[in-house]
Amino acid sequence: MRILVTGKNGQLGKSIHKIVTKRKQNNKFIFVSREELDLSKKDSITSYFDNNCFDIIINCAAYTAVDKAEVEIELADQVNHIAVKQLAKIAEKQKAKLIHISTDYVFDGESNKPYRETDVTHPLNIYGKTKLAGEQAIQAIMQTDAIIIRTSWIYSEYGNNFVDTILRLGKERDELNIVNDQIGSPTFATNIAETILDLIQNQVSSNSNQETQIYHFSNVGQCSWYDFAYEIIKLAKIECYINPITTKQLTSLAIRPKNTSMSKRKITKEFGMHISHWKTSLIRCMNNL
Repeated sequence: MRILVTGKNGQLGKSIHKIVTKRKQNNKFIFVSREELDLSKKDSITSYFDNNCFDIIINCAAYTAVDKAEVEIELADQVNHIAVKQLAKIAEKQKAKLIHISTDYVFDGESNKPYRETDVTHPLNIYGKTKLAGEQAIQAIMQTDAIIIRTSWIYSEYGNNFVDTILRLGKERDELNIVNDQIGSPTFATNIAETILDLIQNQVSSNSNQETQIYHFSNVGQCSWYDFAYEIIKLAKIECYINPITTKQLTSLAIRPKNTSMSKRKITKEFGMHISHWKTSLIRCMNNL
């Protein structure tokens, strides 16, 4: 079995690599970066798959710069939508299964309860719109053998992310202003990686022609960015005061949804998964730093 993982140098790609290396499953997985497979270029995608065939494609690559996407609309759409459509067509042609990572930003954040997979989508920004278009392209092309996983607020011990930023700024400054009116669920990349590998082991590799599904996955519990930052600073034992501020006090190009908490009932019920609380996973992550 040959399994492709795009986004080799991203948080999720690195987390999957770490786990399969520890499990000594490296021989099954091929990890590619933008240099080898550039999702911003149609010809790069075509050329790569003309010479490579896979049983499973895990697409971790994405354009994730939420504010920048408001300016680089074509590039965001190419990576998050057009390239995903191309990957779905290739997966269908190669009879490969596709696992695609999407986002909570497909919702507008106006719900008073956690979003379910069947709830109406209404993205507020270009990033969310392009990610939703990618989801819809997969569903239109692959009626079977695709899984879309929506997740939120990803962090890890790798690269630039909220945890890394707060730790760095907390050491540099006496106080930080952090938004207190955007609510969601922080998600440890290792937990998503473990879930993807469990899906491959327990479900995807053992069955074929299963109806394409969307699942929500994030760590349990919800908080504001302020709550998240406060917990990071507390665990790191850094002397830095965290000031809660409102979204209106920020200057940003993209509109952010207010509350994108997602229900994980579907994935936990179907696969019997236990999902860690975000505070528990944050401790686990920071112990790896």
